[in-house]
Amino acid sequence: MTIDPTGAATSGLVERVKNILLTPQAEWERIDAEPADVNKIYMGYVLPLAALSAICAFIGMSVFGLNLMGTTYRVGVVPGAIGAVIQVAAGVGGVFLMAFIANALAPTFGSQQNMGQAHKLAAYGSTAGFLAGVFSIFPPIAMLGIVGLYSLYLIYVGLPKMMKTPDDKRIGYFLSVIVVAIIAGIILSVVLGTLRGLVGAGVTPGLG
Repeated sequence: MTIDPTGAATSGLVERVKNILLTPQAEWERIDAEPADVNKIYMGYVLPLAALSAICAFIGMSVFGLNLMGTTYRVGVVPGAIGAVIQVAAGVGGVFLMAFIANALAPTFGSQQNMGQAHKLAAYGSTAGFLAGVFSIFPPIAMLGIVGLYSLYLIYVGLPKMMKTPDDKRIGYFLSVIVVAIIAGIILSVVLGTLRGLVGAGVTPGLG
């Protein structure tokens, strides 16, 4: 008898994604009881989802391209691939950054400071945001990525479970984490945008 650890891991990832999206209250309960294996969280969950989103964006912009007034603009394969790698790094880094922010602000809002729990909150709470990137595989439907905002709800629901946040402090804590994360994200985007600029846009017009 052979065991396929890759298959088991994939099955576990799909199950976690399905449960956190459809039954977040119950799933946060299960997540709370799990050990905070940060390496497993990032390598087995965050990285695959970030890679999926980046691959879809790569296909969307380098294969299909964006059609504007009859002209299709595509990003070159090499710049597109480099951009995808940068996007994956940004996704993983963004989750880590949010975990750091949530943990740092926890005492201010009567919550439990626990970096392991904060990583779980940021990683699993970002699920909808990562999956929304799938819509970028075909530029005309990329706007549907707005469903990724559902991650805000997932994080809000997860705060009491992961960080032991009192009900009367939850809204303030949630808003503070999101605002600080947005500011930090803007700074990160500027840095990554500079890196993309150094690589070169590689956008070429074509027919179709």
